[in-house]
Amino acid sequence: LGFDDGNEMPFNDPAAATPLTDGDIFREAEAQYARWNFDVADTDMLFQHFRDAEAECQRILDQPETDPKTGRHIVMALPAYDQCIKASHLFNLLDARGVISVTERQAYIGRVRTLAKACADAFVKTDAAGVAA
Repeated sequence: LGFDDGNEMPFNDPAAATPLTDGDIFREAEAQYARWNFDVADTDMLFQHFRDAEAECQRILDQPETDPKTGRHIVMALPAYDQCIKASHLFNLLDARGVISVTERQAYIGRVRTLAKACADAFVKTDAAGVAA
């Protein structure tokens, strides 16, 4: 695209009355989230949220494949995957803060990988799997 700095990429039409760059739109948000991520976020709470997302992902995957209310085949791979992604994001925050040791890091990566594999295995059982393949 010809830009060395992503913040200088056009956000809208450069010929617009008020041309904007990605930096104009996202710079403030980036500064706020960087401060929160690296300095302010409560790491004890992030650890708890990781455990919660991990448990919720597994709880969703453990539900019967047949909806007891409708009798329909509904495997909830996507809601489970949302929780997997949340756990992955929380791991990344904790890792960036430096509160996970090298040994723990491998274990956390393994835990997220286990969730992701379980979600993928569940997706194969969904009605959408045949369409997506």
